[in-house]
Amino acid sequence: MTREQKQAFVAEFRERLERSEAIFLTDFTGLNVTEMTTLRSRLKKSGGQYLVVKNRLVKRALAETELPDISAFLAGPTGVVFGDADVVAAARTVTEFAKENGDRPVFKVGVLETDILEPAQIERVANMPPREELLSQVAGVLGGPMAALAGALSGKLQEMAGLVDALRGDPEPGESGS
Repeated sequence: MTREQKQAFVAEFRERLERSEAIFLTDFTGLNVTEMTTLRSRLKKSGGQYLVVKNRLVKRALAETELPDISAFLAGPTGVVFGDADVVAAARTVTEFAKENGDRPVFKVGVLETDILEPAQIERVANMPPREELLSQVAGVLGGPMAALAGALSGKLQEMAGLVDALRGDPEPGESGS
């Protein structure tokens, strides 16, 4: 790689980091080209990306960002998973792929916004329900109290209407007015 190519890679990698909600560093030791291609394809379908990187260049790219220092994990073969649209889907895709391929790749570390995630935490992220399901759960939780409030207000309005009718001296339905 020429000096210009290295500089271009660092600039592009830094830009890519800014667009991602999360990144996960993996060790892809033991995966062949066909398996790597399959992993990349699956990640692309889930809204992520997998990139095999030179550790030294990634250290340079990370040095000028606000991300926490994860340079200690940049040793040995390193692949970076970018989670853009759906962080859970990206983590789940890698986890499922690893189960099918002898527990490879292995998570080294992750960064979600500015928080460092250990491999066990990444596994928990991978096991979360999909984004749409989480949003529907939140909507359900918020909708329940709203429906109860609307019902209570409706009942109070009917009660108030009955009191106003009583104050006007209107007879109750079924009573005869004399």
